[in-house]
Amino acid sequence: MEENRARRVVDLLRDRGIPAQIAHAGVYQFGVRVDLGDGREAVWDADGTAGLEANVMRDGVLVGFVPVIEGSDDFDEQQTIDAIARTDYNKPIARQLATVPAPAAPLPRQGGVFRRFLDGFRYS
Repeated sequence: MEENRARRVVDLLRDRGIPAQIAHAGVYQFGVRVDLGDGREAVWDADGTAGLEANVMRDGVLVGFVPVIEGSDDFDEQQTIDAIARTDYNKPIARQLATVPAPAAPLPRQGGVFRRFLDGFRYS
C-alpha cells in the first residue's frame, strides 16, 4: 500500500473508532495495523501485493489470517475501510461480516499537533 493511502485509511478508520496505525513493514512498504484489544493485531496489506489481506499476530507469532478478499485489487479507499471494519477476527481464518458494525466514538489522529513534524513534512 502506498504511504499516503495508508495514512488516509488509518485516519478514516480512527474516525470510525477503530484503533488503527500505519504499519511500516519495510523500506517503502506500508500497511494498516489494527489493534484487536486482546493482545492480537491485524496487519493489513503490508506485503506489497495487489489484493487486500491481513495477518493476525500475537507477540510476533501468526495466530490467524484474513484471506485475500475477492475483487479487492480494485478497491477504492472507502471499500478498503469497509472491508477492514467488517472483518470478524474470532476464528483463525477470519471472515467478512454481512454488514458494517456501527461506528464507535472517534479516536484522535496519530501524532496530533506534531504529526507533520514526526513524518518529516512529506505531505500537506
